[in-house]
Amino acid sequence: MSHETDTIAAIATPVGVGGIGVVRVSGPAAERIARSIFRPSGKHEFLESHRLYHGDVVSPGTDIVLDECLAAFLRAPHSYTGEDSLEISCHGGPVVLESVLRAAISAGARPAGAGEFTRRAFLNNRIDLAQAEAVAELIHARTERGVRYALSQLKGALSEEIERQMSVVLDALALVEAELDFSDEEADLSPRNELRERMAACAGNLSRLAETSRQGRAFSAGIRVVIAGRPNVGKSSLLNRLAGEYRAIVTPVAGTTRDFIEHAVTIDGIPAILTDTAGIREPRDEIEREGIGFVRDRIASADLVIALLDGSEELASADVEILRTCLQQPAVVAVNKSDLPRRLDAAALRAVIAATPCLWISARTGAGIEALGKAVRAATLADADDPRAEIVVTNLRHKLALETAAAFLLQAADGIRRKVSPELIAQDLRDALTSLEDIMGATSPDEVLDRIFSRFCIGK
Repeated sequence: MSHETDTIAAIATPVGVGGIGVVRVSGPAAERIARSIFRPSGKHEFLESHRLYHGDVVSPGTDIVLDECLAAFLRAPHSYTGEDSLEISCHGGPVVLESVLRAAISAGARPAGAGEFTRRAFLNNRIDLAQAEAVAELIHARTERGVRYALSQLKGALSEEIERQMSVVLDALALVEAELDFSDEEADLSPRNELRERMAACAGNLSRLAETSRQGRAFSAGIRVVIAGRPNVGKSSLLNRLAGEYRAIVTPVAGTTRDFIEHAVTIDGIPAILTDTAGIREPRDEIEREGIGFVRDRIASADLVIALLDGSEELASADVEILRTCLQQPAVVAVNKSDLPRRLDAAALRAVIAATPCLWISARTGAGIEALGKAVRAATLADADDPRAEIVVTNLRHKLALETAAAFLLQAADGIRRKVSPELIAQDLRDALTSLEDIMGATSPDEVLDRIFSRFCIGK
């Protein structure tokens, strides 16, 4: 989608019934549309910028009153999009909102696409691309910590840090290019060892920033947790306990769960999609064979696996095989049915799982569930959970760009050590800069922008 110069309109509040709904209009025809569809109730001259007016919104050409509302006109460049904008706050019924939107379209606007208002804010240099993506992160944040991270990014904290690191790279590139310019002379430029250390330090800063993505993604997008184990060890009971409601059928019959059951939960403050899987055993038919194959796929793609065992039974060879599969991912071992007499040998289990966290729980009584939640959090975040951290990467695109830039800088530092041609070092530094510029949107092609803004809701 190219940068359009026409005027767009959309309902900016969620679908459904509410006390107030907002219709947003942005573009060069916003003032004309405002005068066409809004009738102020007072004697003040309408369209003083950033002033809220009471009145009626009417159908253009007929003056049929559609609703009583409040309207504000925001003159460019001091608006969200950087363009002339109109925001109408009316009653929040869907019929009312649709009629007001139709009035704006009849007066000369067109329906906005997903994320088009924020895209215009980016294209009009009101915000950079990292800040634009923070808008979507803020809207979809599922925890208070996720909101804080997104708001920090929207305020420009991440962008400022990227710009600081870019400045270091630009200074280094200037020195290397100066060496190219004066290659035939005995110019005593910055010592190469100092330049190499500077590049390695910058790469380290970028790598540490990229590593915060595990923490950022956990609190913003959440984690995928798979419960795996033999049939009838209590997987469905554990899902019900963690979900706080009856979501999965629980019976003494092994193999009751034949398909996946997923439920959104919060585990020790972290949003999670919890998956209850079919019991892993030697399949009895083709359907069960395919289902168990799906379980293994889910385990392989999980952020964390809860390997569940039955503490009222001895450790079986099937348990050992399941543990070996689960421990290929970040995992916590939970021994269920602690309310029953214990028959599982803790020493034999520890010999299999080594240092993997292991807890005894009872999905039936709730014993050990709180400790299990803390273990899940610790295993997911490891050493990354710093509640004081304000600059935290929540976007996979940013993480990959940071890692790419760091790799180019380390390559440049190694080139300096090996005394390779300055042209090659300069190219590595330029590539590192390009990766960092991609985060800010300085070099992003239209197809990248299309993909990013397609995730936004219409009206934002």
